[in-house]
Amino acid sequence: MLKRLIVGLVLGTVIGAVAAALLVKGLGMPFFTTAVVAYLAAAVTGILTGLIAGKPIWSADGKIEAGLKAFFGGALALGGMFALRQWVHFQVDLHQFNAGVGDLGELPATSLPIIAAVLAGFFELDNTPPPEGDEKKLAGGSAKSAAADKKVRVVEAADEDEEDDLEPAQSKKKKGR
Repeated sequence: MLKRLIVGLVLGTVIGAVAAALLVKGLGMPFFTTAVVAYLAAAVTGILTGLIAGKPIWSADGKIEAGLKAFFGGALALGGMFALRQWVHFQVDLHQFNAGVGDLGELPATSLPIIAAVLAGFFELDNTPPPEGDEKKLAGGSAKSAAADKKVRVVEAADEDEEDDLEPAQSKKKKGR
């Protein structure tokens, strides 16, 4: 579990750092010009984190889960950016890296890696597989119960069909008398 958390934190930091590098170096934006740009960058970073961290979008059974994580990752990233901009007034000087000077929430190089790391940590913890012994028990037990449920449903459905077939025949006999 601790391993998954560390993997998530590192993966999120990398995702956030890449997003920040695109803004700082690619677009020449060492600080967020407006709050709208900050929230947009946070939302995009949260969506990317949701698509990549935990069970990624390209895994066989991760499509729906990754979509949900992307949606909620974007929403949580907006909340994280709000919290950083509103309540965390910690001055950071990154002018040596040409990444600006300002509060933690005003700089893409600081805020985006923090937000992505926290989200990826949660997503990786959520993706922790059950212990191997429990997984085998769950797989065997659920398969048996699913098969039993299907048999019962089929039998119940067949009984209802037979009853439906009998009723019209009986009513025809009554009409004929």
